[in-house]
Amino acid sequence: MKPSKAGIIIMAAGSSSRLGKPKQLLKYQGKSLIQRAIETADKTDSQMSVLILGANLELILKEIRGLKVNVVINNSWQEGMSSGMQKGLDYLEKKLDPDLVILMLCDQPFVDSDVLNLLIEKQKATGKGIIACQYDEVVGVPALFTKKYFPKLRKLKGTEGAKKVLYDNQDDLAHIDFQDAAIDIDTMEDYEKLTNGKY
Repeated sequence: MKPSKAGIIIMAAGSSSRLGKPKQLLKYQGKSLIQRAIETADKTDSQMSVLILGANLELILKEIRGLKVNVVINNSWQEGMSSGMQKGLDYLEKKLDPDLVILMLCDQPFVDSDVLNLLIEKQKATGKGIIACQYDEVVGVPALFTKKYFPKLRKLKGTEGAKKVLYDNQDDLAHIDFQDAAIDIDTMEDYEKLTNGKY
């Protein structure tokens, strides 16, 4: 059986309204969150990653200059996450024709390449169409979807996220336990806890 082709979509188009400044540029352990996400995706067993940008575009492009990643601009970022994810899917289908995609966010600082590779390994082992991270009895991103679910991801509208597809298809869902997926940086209080080692 031929190995699966895997693509990664890094969601980083939001305006960080609750934080008051671009969370993508916040520094943690010497690197910005967006640099960390790009490098994490690059170290996985995937064949291609695509970064979705929208708000604060010029600042973020400056931050990632020289990093190895494909960039897609989502001019409809204000409509919600679904449009950016679909643009990422379009890009990967055109350039890679992947068998599966992983969705990740740039504001989950504890997601590393081992976690993303575990999603791929779990899919191979179980044959399930969706593999998600589980934390506190919740399933969510990072999450992997096989090609079977691309049409369902394309049907999402506005602020609907991939969680809708996860919860609508639980019979075809497996998970990996990853408690730190619960930690994302939405507010300055979150960021202070991160930098002070409170997580």
